[in-house]
Amino acid sequence: MISFEPDTGNAGAGNSESPKYLYHFLFDLFNYINVSKSMKKIFLFTVAAVMYVHAFAQNFTLSGRVFDENQQPLALANVSIKKTFLGTMTNADGKFEIKHLSSGPYELEINYLGYEVQTKVVQLSQSTTVDFTLKPLALRTEEVVVSATRANNQTPVAQTTINRDQIKKLNSGGDVPFQLELTPSFVATSETGIGSGYTGLRIRGTESYRINVMVNGVPLNDSESHGVYWVNMPDFTSSVNSIQIQRGVGTSSNGSAAFGASINFQTISLEPKPYAHISSTIGSFNTFKENIAVGTGLINNHFAFDLRASKLNADAYIQRGFSDHSSLYASGTYYSEKHMIKALVMLGKERTGITWWGVPDYMIDSIRNFNPAGEYVDNQGVTRYYDGETDNYNQNHYQLLYSGSFSRFIKANVTLHSTTGKGYYEQYKSGEAFSGYGILPSQTSDSTITHSDLINQKWLDNVFYGAIADVNYHKSRIDATLGVSANQYLGDHFGNIKWIRNNPSIPFGYEWYNNKGIKTEYSAFLKGNYQIFEGLSVYLDGQIRSVNYKMEGPDDDLVMLDQSHNWLFFNPKAGLNYRLNNTHRLYFSFGQAHREPARVDLIEALKKGNKVFYETLNDFELGYELNLSSFALALNGFNMDYDNQLVMTGVLNSVGYPIMTNVKSSFRRGIELTAAYRFNELLEMNTNLTWSQNRILNFIESSTYNYYNQNDSLINKVTQSKELGETHLIYSPELISGIGMKISPVKNFNIILNSKYVGAQYFDNTSSQDRKLKPYFVINAGFEYQVKIEKIALFKLNFFVNNLSDNMYISNAYGGNWYENNVEKTWAYYFPQAGRNYMLKLTAEF
Repeated sequence: MISFEPDTGNAGAGNSESPKYLYHFLFDLFNYINVSKSMKKIFLFTVAAVMYVHAFAQNFTLSGRVFDENQQPLALANVSIKKTFLGTMTNADGKFEIKHLSSGPYELEINYLGYEVQTKVVQLSQSTTVDFTLKPLALRTEEVVVSATRANNQTPVAQTTINRDQIKKLNSGGDVPFQLELTPSFVATSETGIGSGYTGLRIRGTESYRINVMVNGVPLNDSESHGVYWVNMPDFTSSVNSIQIQRGVGTSSNGSAAFGASINFQTISLEPKPYAHISSTIGSFNTFKENIAVGTGLINNHFAFDLRASKLNADAYIQRGFSDHSSLYASGTYYSEKHMIKALVMLGKERTGITWWGVPDYMIDSIRNFNPAGEYVDNQGVTRYYDGETDNYNQNHYQLLYSGSFSRFIKANVTLHSTTGKGYYEQYKSGEAFSGYGILPSQTSDSTITHSDLINQKWLDNVFYGAIADVNYHKSRIDATLGVSANQYLGDHFGNIKWIRNNPSIPFGYEWYNNKGIKTEYSAFLKGNYQIFEGLSVYLDGQIRSVNYKMEGPDDDLVMLDQSHNWLFFNPKAGLNYRLNNTHRLYFSFGQAHREPARVDLIEALKKGNKVFYETLNDFELGYELNLSSFALALNGFNMDYDNQLVMTGVLNSVGYPIMTNVKSSFRRGIELTAAYRFNELLEMNTNLTWSQNRILNFIESSTYNYYNQNDSLINKVTQSKELGETHLIYSPELISGIGMKISPVKNFNIILNSKYVGAQYFDNTSSQDRKLKPYFVINAGFEYQVKIEKIALFKLNFFVNNLSDNMYISNAYGGNWYENNVEKTWAYYFPQAGRNYMLKLTAEF
């Protein structure tokens, strides 16, 4: 379950009792996407009632100042009240003010980067003033490393931050997309049907190829495909300390453009004391996951070492799908008061059954988990399936991070990184033509052999390396960051024939193609917040990206790929953040992003004689946040206008990558609503809802028309283009909702109820009802219980039931159409998800 973090921002004066600003804001947002009048009235009435009760039932103010060790005021320190949603930030004079409090005890917490967290319990019976003097941290910690690429509570962007404790609760066996699926506008998909193996995600309808992902500020997206393959990083979140999701263009970061969202991971930080954690998970589909993590704690006040090893084995809901994954995380860190040096290694190894083809439409009603991968007919005419139809890959990440404080106002980070990967797909191919492999026909005494069954392997051997640096200046009203990066990718793509039936003269491991890709990128950004006056700050951000990409050599179909491309992009962003007081916050931002085509886009354009263009996104975000003691509400309206957006066509290439096409004008517009409620210790609840419109303004369909005679013999094939006008964008449901609930009837025992609704979505861009997935609603339930044996260990037991209602739903598909004698026909492949399944996890923490 994802919970709101207490919101913090500038303490500001303002007439918070006047609801007219909120009313106008909500009214305009709802009008923008034509929310029904009844829904609008109900929602506005609810918000007004909450504000009315809040304004008249709570009357006290808690205020004060925050100083450093030299009694200098600390501006922009985070001030929050624990176990509530209330919070604020200090102004330029170090002052804070939290209004509308009832009488009673409040635990106040003060956070400021580089200083010890300080808490104080205040018994409130009248308006009270309390001051804080913070002490510098004796050690510089990891949090500063990701601060350059993350949004803070002054940044005018839509964001969700998940802390370490929440990550532990979410890590129940599924890959990263299924751990994050309760966040706003988020849809998770799985090829295997069970949330492990090959999984994917979309945010606001934008697929993962266009979502910027970083680990400690280092780009994780593959340089050529722009995708992130979570299968290469098994049990990754067991080594993650926090996650921030920014929706929309967000703030400038390193790596490829955020064309719908960005996800920023920070790996584990300092654990002062030695520890050992052991967990074991068993579940449906023969799922077994083992994890062990140990750490030395702080040694001699300067050194710490951490190690985590994981092993995952599982079958799949889809036939012959399986996961055989292992990973290792190791880090060593030197800490001092002003400096930190950290070296870390993340090793991942996966062997996965190929499931990317999906279930063909003619099988979905009879054998719902059918998998056509590896199908062949033997010499006796018996249909069989090749057991070696697998994906095999090793991916290793190396990072060396430095963080230093050079004065009270200036801090810097430098990161050197390298990611290496090597692996292959192995596939059985029936009746392959020798000419497609550059092989001459084989002569026998009575025939010429031109085709044969064979087993091939398509290899990728690559390295991505570079350097990243940033400098932060934070003084009084200014918080600014300058960042630079230089990265290069070297990728070798080649293919071998492992076995061939009818041509014994071909040597084992015969290489039929080999091409290379080299991508070099330089980027720089300057961004910052400036507090104009108390409560109002302006955000400015500019980024320059220079990208060069070269390809050379033949592809797997022997077409020469030689080409070179250069792109230079400038991505500006700006916004305003207005804090009426600790309860109300308004923000507005504009951001522009550019994105270069991926490798597969360039290859497809070359082979079809087309042109492919880079994309431009203009993103407008308008948000409002309401934070009360036990209730929090956030509304964000977005308008994302694209020029030459590369959209999926619904067709995949031979190894499962989506084929894309440029559309001149398209948009995504909508409202994201997030709310959280905390009722004492008994009940916590949060929900999110996204309404959106996702359209192509004038989609041009290219279709093939087959004409047959009376004997059903093909006599003509014609390709024609047809203007369809405004159509729905592919894979973009107009309604997405998630609800999480935690009930705590007794101490140390929690009942968890989560649900996810995903509206109907099209799997091509024609808006055809024949190529449309039905909406689905999934409920997951479980419980968690923990018991602590003093001086021995803390034991945790988690039990989950996924898809409690046994809903036979389909989360993803691909397909297209053709015409026979002017009658439209549809072809499709589906990715059905498993019915009810179970997971049991036992953890011991020493």
